[in-house]
Amino acid sequence: MRTSAPSPPLPVDLAEARRVAVEAAEAAGTLLRSRVDGPVDARPKGSAGDVVTELDTAAEALILERLRAAYPGHRIIAEESGILEGAPGEEMVWLVDPLDGTNNVAIGMPVYAVGLALCARAEPVLGVVHDPVTGRTWSALHGKGALGPDGAPLTLPERPRPGREDNPVLAWTQGHQVRPDDAAAFRLRSGVEARCARMLQLWAPLVGWAMLARGDIDGFVGYLPEIVDLPAGALLAAEAGAELRRLDGEPYELGIDRPPSELSFVAARPELLDRLLETTAATATAL
Repeated sequence: MRTSAPSPPLPVDLAEARRVAVEAAEAAGTLLRSRVDGPVDARPKGSAGDVVTELDTAAEALILERLRAAYPGHRIIAEESGILEGAPGEEMVWLVDPLDGTNNVAIGMPVYAVGLALCARAEPVLGVVHDPVTGRTWSALHGKGALGPDGAPLTLPERPRPGREDNPVLAWTQGHQVRPDDAAAFRLRSGVEARCARMLQLWAPLVGWAMLARGDIDGFVGYLPEIVDLPAGALLAAEAGAELRRLDGEPYELGIDRPPSELSFVAARPELLDRLLETTAATATAL
């Protein structure tokens, strides 16, 4: 994914936007953490097995209130509320995932995150990922690097963890629209899994992106991913030093105006990327 700063200059102070987004994400995380251990009423969302809870809507309402107060003219695309228009001709767009991992929360598994991204002319320029379970927050600015929870620069470790040079740990994600009998998804997932020590399916892509940015895992593969949580996590990992490509090995362009078919990705430590692409590129020719 390209990380050069967009031009012309943005009509927003990104440092201030980062502050607003971090505070909104952390406030939503506090709300989620205070309620997640209680009864969770999960309702079906669509026909693909996704669910929604009152935690999603409450956290989203909190975030939207803060974004509207700080940037009343910006457009917003929110997981539960959909598209909220801004001022006429506005090019700044927020993407809000108030609870990435709702299915996990619904079954009592504490693996979830809050994600916000700010896009300029469809290109992500700011990403924030907050983990309510640990209280940690990571953020990134396009072309200016990533920051960890302590405010220090976040970069991939120079080497993978011992024993993982030839046996990487990977994560997998796929969009809710992908059916269980999708043959292409099965071939891709099986091919990648055969070449790693372990492949995680977290049901919370933002958690996977943060793990990649920290070096906890070595790569991440996504098939027809959801757009609302993709920019924040992908920007974080890219700015920390991970490399992103399309499944066929071509450069990855992350824009919220791109069709789902162009959003499938391979993200990995630089030295692992070619190995993963050997598998995904062969599969991609059959997609």
